[in-house]
Amino acid sequence: MHITIRQLQVFEAVARQLSYTRAAEELHLTQPAVSMQIKQLESSVGLSLFEQLGKRVFMTQAGETMLRHAETIMRHLGTAREEMDELKGVDSGRLRIAVASTVNYFATRLLATFTRLHPSVQITLDVTNREALLQKLEDNQPDIVLMGKPPKGLDLDADDFMDNPLIMIARPDHSLSKHRSIALKELTEETFVVRESGSGTRIAMERFFDQKSFAPSATIEMTGNETIKQSVEAGLGLAIVSVHTVELELALERLSRLDIRGMPIMRRWYVGHRRGKRLSPTAQAFRQFVLDEGTRQAVA
Repeated sequence: MHITIRQLQVFEAVARQLSYTRAAEELHLTQPAVSMQIKQLESSVGLSLFEQLGKRVFMTQAGETMLRHAETIMRHLGTAREEMDELKGVDSGRLRIAVASTVNYFATRLLATFTRLHPSVQITLDVTNREALLQKLEDNQPDIVLMGKPPKGLDLDADDFMDNPLIMIARPDHSLSKHRSIALKELTEETFVVRESGSGTRIAMERFFDQKSFAPSATIEMTGNETIKQSVEAGLGLAIVSVHTVELELALERLSRLDIRGMPIMRRWYVGHRRGKRLSPTAQAFRQFVLDEGTRQAVA
């Protein structure tokens, strides 16, 4: 059999997603390119690896067998790459970082400082929502993750490194924007623009509301902090967000921070990796850099 690494990568993505379209999006390929790679792989092994029934894609018995071997091969290749990176040292390594979308507002500043210290490091930054980040951890894709508090039971080595205060924002001309010590009950009739279910910010908001026995009259669910900020600025409602995501808008007075009793909701950012993962010198250096930077900012 003549099989390429690229064919195995594409096959693994299709097998995991059970969708040519989603695999193509994940790999930044066209769907015809994904189909061609799978056809070439099936031609090499002499068996069909997938079958399509209606609109659904299923793995055949041959596909399930191939997947076990593909995962073993990709795991060994990953180990080989990590060992080669170790021989190269910190400044010549590669670093795969996955961050929760909210973290991205300061993660890029961390990376800018780190790359000035280690200019030869090759960095891949993946910004995604919490649910997708947890799946990437499960699939052992990133070297290091930056995220909110990890869920219990996650097989992860993680340390907190920086405060993540959650605040409530409104349009600057909101009737309560100049008020002090606002009780939540005064917001009963307000509409809230909220993150998608499963978001760390959404979970913290719902927990806070439950503790205060508060329920807004209406909510509008949106994906992504930028969309939420724009919606609040346009007057669609109030929102609870990380203060790190709205520093610029508050400074420019495009948004206003409401003085709500019991807020900010104090959370922490975490840096972590899969438990037992063999970190390269580059990944170890970045992890320590993040922890040191968090300590430096706390002292400052």
